Amino acid sequence: MSQSFSQIQARRNRQQKLWQQKWSLKTKAIIWALSISALPVVAIGTATYYYGINLITKQIPQVRQESAKSSIESELALQGQLSLLLTGMGVTAILAGAIATFVANQAINRVSKAAATSNIIKNKLRPDSEYNQTFIASKDELVILERNINLFTEMLSGLLQKETEADYSQLSIKITRWVRESFNEEDVLKTTSEEIRKALSIDRVTIFRFNSKCNGTFIAESVAPGLPKILGVTISNTGFEAEYIEKYQNGCIRAIDDIYQANLSDGDIELLEQFAVKSNLVAPILKGKQLFGLLIAHQCSRLRFWQQSEIDLFAHIAMQIGFASDYAKLLEQVDSKAHRAQVFIETTRSIRQSLNEEDVIKTTVEEVRKALSTDRVLVYSFYPNWSGIIIAESVVPGYPKVLRSEIKDPCFVKGYVEKYQSGRIQATNNIYEADLTDCHINLLESFAVKANLVAPILKDEQLFGLLIAHQCSRPRDWQKPEIDLFAQIAMQVGFALDHARLLQRIDAEGVQSRLLVDTIGSIRQSLNEEDVLKTTVEEVRKVLSTDRVLVYSFNADWSGIVIAESVVLTYPKVLQAEIRDPCFDEGYIEQYQSGRILAINNIYEVGLADCHISLLESFAVKANLVAPIIKDEQLFGLLIAHQCSRPRDWQQSEIDLFGQIAMQVGFALDHARLLQRIEADGMRSQLLVDIIRNIRQSLNEEDILKTTVEEVRKALSVDRVLVYSFYANCFGIIIAESVVPGYPKVLRSKIHDPCFTQGYIEKYQSGRVVAINNIHQADLADCHVKLLESFAVKANLVAPILKDEQLFGLLIAHQCSEHRDWQQPEIDLFTQIAMQVGFTLDHARLLQAYEAAEANSG
Repeated sequence: MSQSFSQIQARRNRQQKLWQQKWSLKTKAIIWALSISALPVVAIGTATYYYGINLITKQIPQVRQESAKSSIESELALQGQLSLLLTGMGVTAILAGAIATFVANQAINRVSKAAATSNIIKNKLRPDSEYNQTFIASKDELVILERNINLFTEMLSGLLQKETEADYSQLSIKITRWVRESFNEEDVLKTTSEEIRKALSIDRVTIFRFNSKCNGTFIAESVAPGLPKILGVTISNTGFEAEYIEKYQNGCIRAIDDIYQANLSDGDIELLEQFAVKSNLVAPILKGKQLFGLLIAHQCSRLRFWQQSEIDLFAHIAMQIGFASDYAKLLEQVDSKAHRAQVFIETTRSIRQSLNEEDVIKTTVEEVRKALSTDRVLVYSFYPNWSGIIIAESVVPGYPKVLRSEIKDPCFVKGYVEKYQSGRIQATNNIYEADLTDCHINLLESFAVKANLVAPILKDEQLFGLLIAHQCSRPRDWQKPEIDLFAQIAMQVGFALDHARLLQRIDAEGVQSRLLVDTIGSIRQSLNEEDVLKTTVEEVRKVLSTDRVLVYSFNADWSGIVIAESVVLTYPKVLQAEIRDPCFDEGYIEQYQSGRILAINNIYEVGLADCHISLLESFAVKANLVAPIIKDEQLFGLLIAHQCSRPRDWQQSEIDLFGQIAMQVGFALDHARLLQRIEADGMRSQLLVDIIRNIRQSLNEEDILKTTVEEVRKALSVDRVLVYSFYANCFGIIIAESVVPGYPKVLRSKIHDPCFTQGYIEKYQSGRVVAINNIHQADLADCHVKLLESFAVKANLVAPILKDEQLFGLLIAHQCSEHRDWQQPEIDLFTQIAMQVGFTLDHARLLQAYEAAEANSG
């Protein structure tokens, strides 16, 4: 096909342009100099010459008519003048051309040198440049210089852009680290706004938190001096944001260079003008998958044209704030849980130090008011007709004192008694929004109450009164942990009142009672089960002046073991002796469960079976005293006193004292178990905080995993902890391990587990945690058991590690020395750590990506 005219013309133009570029700048300049200087002289001279010839031609006939001789002379003279004129004109043209050529040559030399220098620089910077290919035939120094300058401009612009991106990348990493080092949300927000404003030279950086879809508050701000402050301002009906809520939820970034050119409504502009805003930049902060708020930059001194690198940096930091806020919230929850556990322990200890009812109640209201930071705490005690009196109060100054006020609440009797008797807890955030009766509201208003919290106090399993907290300064949104703490303390008050009442009655009975008080007081100082039992046998042996006192604990089959003993030196020790009494049948169990106390003055005179006498003789027993220990309303064991030196006539006061002490031991064991559980919860909470902090100090994947296995192995006192990473459904590799000496090391072991089917993957992906106490009793497949046996495993604990919401691998704990009964708190701690490892791996990957980008740009 023939080419179109336009294509042919374009080709001719390109050829002509390239042909022109083959001439050097010097050649072109000389041609132009000659043309401009010499040609006008030649043109004028030539014109003059021909004009003179024409004039001579016209004048010769006239001259010839006058005189032939004179005409010839005149003609020759004129021709000579014209020849002279033509010669002068040529010489002038040559001189003018030479001068012009010299001047042009001098001017062009500098341009040629500059072009040559630029070529040298260009060839060093970019030897394979596209300009070398396109203009390789060019000899025009101006063309070369122009192209090289354009190339240098492009390269400089690219270098400046890369330098800016590198600076922003470094800044992003620094701010991310600053944010991650803040362990509470307030520090995260404050640090971020301050550092971004300094780094980007912005007039104001603020964080806006949504209270609902139509309003919110500015909760953090960094602003330049002289500009209005926005911190704490609440905006209702945020129309300027409403249409963007869904977009922000999806990660939209909004950059406005000029608020007057952005199609904003008058209301939007008026709001921005109020804070002197001329340009702004907005990025969403997401906590989890929910829109928490906005990170906002305001330029107030001038208009600002936001660069893409600034927008990208701003968006990334907003994302980091969301991640950091999630971490901070988790850590605050863990710290708060540990704090509440500690508060409960300290409050309970303070209450238990009080040995009479008045001190118990007074201590309670003081400690609870401090623990909950509330305006008033009181104890309201019921009369038989369900009216009552306030018998203890702790109130901050400025609010009415109500101690000793007698109250008859006609609204209370109707159904409330039974509910409180059953353990009802009532939390009222705002008395005007709780559907209370008018009589009840009037009563609370008389005490200046705006919110309250009520828990029952049960004494002798009957409703004694109410523990009540009042918030008077404002309504209060009672949190579930506060409510639980309040209820637990109210329960402890009931126990303490029972103890106080018992101690008061015993104290009134004389010296024997005094001994009981001292004994129980010593027992109650013991805060764990072992100490309770050890103190009991020591104190009872001294009080009764007997030869041996022991605690016998039952197994499930009613055999048992001696778990505590105090004995004089001359008689055999039976501590840890396992005893199976064939005479201890079901009838005895029911009797001891019902509180039976057995006193035997002489083992040979009460008709005991031969097997029973033989058992007692083996311990050198002549007389004994036995009382049941009830723990959690179940028969835990027996408190037993042995007289070995001789038979003994047990006195009724001694029997009563012994029975009361056995009962108190049961209570003390209940308390010790409760306190141990709470202390363990507090320790585990603190342990989780410490482990998370240690893991978060690691900034790359290898360090994170190495720290994790070391910390978890120490925390759980287990033989091996490892991280198993998947690279196919049934294949994986152990990428981190911490193992005690003496057991095989399995680091870098590649494992093909054909038992690990797609079903297991889906379960672990959904958060499944597996705790196996004994691998041989867990219905595992033979291939799985053999795999575990090769690692010397007897029990294991497995939790998934999710990275980028995908199953990355498994965190696994191995018990190799023995089987292990995994406790639920251990499993919960293990699961939380595995989850935190996934979050930390996500952060590490993000930081490594930025550091790699920084390295590449460098």
